[in-house]
Amino acid sequence: MSASNHTGVSHTVFWLLGIPGLEDQHMWISIPFFISYVIALLGNSLIIFVILTKQSLHGPMYLFLCMLAGADIVLSTSTVPQMLAVFWVHVAEISLDRCITQLFFNYSTFISESGILLVMAFDRYIAICYPLRYSSILTNSLIGKIGVAIFLRSYGTIIPIIFLLKRLTFCKSNILPNTGCKHIVLARISCNDIQINIWYGFFVLLSTLVLDIVLIFISYVLILHAVFRIPSQDARHKALNTCGSHVCVIILFYGPGIFTTLTQRFGHHIAPHIHVLLANVSVLIPPMVNPIIYGVKTKQIRDQVVYVLCIGQK
Repeated sequence: MSASNHTGVSHTVFWLLGIPGLEDQHMWISIPFFISYVIALLGNSLIIFVILTKQSLHGPMYLFLCMLAGADIVLSTSTVPQMLAVFWVHVAEISLDRCITQLFFNYSTFISESGILLVMAFDRYIAICYPLRYSSILTNSLIGKIGVAIFLRSYGTIIPIIFLLKRLTFCKSNILPNTGCKHIVLARISCNDIQINIWYGFFVLLSTLVLDIVLIFISYVLILHAVFRIPSQDARHKALNTCGSHVCVIILFYGPGIFTTLTQRFGHHIAPHIHVLLANVSVLIPPMVNPIIYGVKTKQIRDQVVYVLCIGQK
């Protein structure tokens, strides 16, 4: 392991420090990480299995939920195994190509999840504002096209980051003070001007996550406007209840991410290990909690999950 500066030499292998300053606590820290990963895998796999095998759950809302569960599995798997390898067996070595591959899947999946949450807000808007036209608007063909558009957007915005990183010469250091590969963390150990990396990262943030948040907010303003025009109080309550799970998932997805971004931007006095922990938690929480929220609050899914688990116990 070398952190020295070799002018003209570009490192192709890097070392992940894990959580700087807490190296002696890695084994204890790994326990909640491992538990959350297992819950995320089992919970989201169960959601996908239930939706795909039950014909009555092949409606738009459940198909979007199936996409979200699949993205949760990819997001967890692109980050947590690398963390556990560092924590448990000190496998901290990672090649440049593997590092870029990891951050590509991490970032693109995160953007995909944001896109899926946006179309789920659109789904709730159509269901509440145009209930009689719901099935005719959200056809299987349109859902398929939406799914393709979501993933094309996520891959299309992240692919340029690969080339922006590939052009850099990593001669400052080959040590990454993190549990995984991050775009700017990797760029900062290069000897090149990284202004284009910083500005492109800012563009990706604005054109995906920030735009999605604004559109989701607009969708819910329109939904609330339509709901409070319903004369029946029971009907209003039922309409709002259908949005409950989605709102919880939105808060858990964007909340930790926004808080982490703000602390990294303005919390220069905060210890480095806090920044790393917050960044990891913002990726760990949504995949673990999403299936629990939908499993508890959505009766159709809850009934099918109970049925599957009861069959498995017999």
